Amino acid sequence: MPVPSMLFPADPLNPRRPDPHFAWEARLLRELGGEHHLVDHDALLGGRAEEAVQRVPQGGGPLWYRGWMLPSTRYAEFAAALTARGGNLLTSPPGYAAAHELPGWYGVFEGATPPSVWIPAKGTAAPTPEELADAATRLGGSGPAIVKDYVKSRKHEWHEACYVPELADLAAVGRVVGRFVELQGEFLDGGVVLRRYEEFERTCGPLRDTARPADGSDGSDGADGPDGADGPDGADGPDGTDGPDGTDGADCGGRAVEARVWWLDGRPILVGPHPDAPHQRVDPDLSEVPALVRRLGCRFVTTDLASRADGSGWRVVEVGDGQVSDLPRGVDASGLLASLIAA
Repeated sequence: MPVPSMLFPADPLNPRRPDPHFAWEARLLRELGGEHHLVDHDALLGGRAEEAVQRVPQGGGPLWYRGWMLPSTRYAEFAAALTARGGNLLTSPPGYAAAHELPGWYGVFEGATPPSVWIPAKGTAAPTPEELADAATRLGGSGPAIVKDYVKSRKHEWHEACYVPELADLAAVGRVVGRFVELQGEFLDGGVVLRRYEEFERTCGPLRDTARPADGSDGSDGADGPDGADGPDGADGPDGTDGPDGTDGADCGGRAVEARVWWLDGRPILVGPHPDAPHQRVDPDLSEVPALVRRLGCRFVTTDLASRADGSGWRVVEVGDGQVSDLPRGVDASGLLASLIAA
């Protein structure tokens, strides 16, 4: 059976080398006996998938991608271009969308993750007041919430475009959602999500209002890539983001108690810290999660879990496609990469 190869984004300044963000993974992969090829991420984003995969050999066989996030439509084009060259992405386009976008995984994880509702996008227009009122009602009609799209929030514009103190204040909901949509612009992914705000523990102990600015989703926010595109999931962290009372979320000197778990074919193959806090020691309770991951049915996924501030246990705050989820700096990824090339 052919051994899977890995696809990494090429360095925009030197297309013969991996993007610097992923260069260490490529080196480790080589040390493990794996093979990698390079793709042009800018061309993928620009809808030029055939051009993007020109450096991938014909008859490439089974392939994993490890790189910057792609919209689901662009991922489907990516997969089709590789198929035309005799390659086969081991995560199918439907599987990518199911793990990458909240509506794809929420139904499986409902009850283990903060309650959420969403409104599909109509171009770059904000939802109507009627649509927002209906969404707020479906989320319970009162209490605090977070605004995001199917993949990302704008937590660094916390008061302006992320946090809604009270769902019953529909004017405030409209202001925050409108600003969020305006800032996302053409990068609005899928639609608008309202997510119940939950408070999570920090390393200095539970704090009211200064807990992690939790939309129950922020493992998805990516650092910007070299072209301004979104980075791998979880590259952008909540530390230092203002809490809902205007205090700094990092005032206590601690970070959210959060873990990232990597799953391959329903098995956890790496349990470690979230990329926002790579040196944090975490020991999440996974007792309920394996059955949910298996039910989702995606081969290579991540789950981000956070410990609730009231001590009531761990919550799944995000699910992601493992191909575009970021690895914490300093983590030993040899087992993860070895498992991928043995899959």
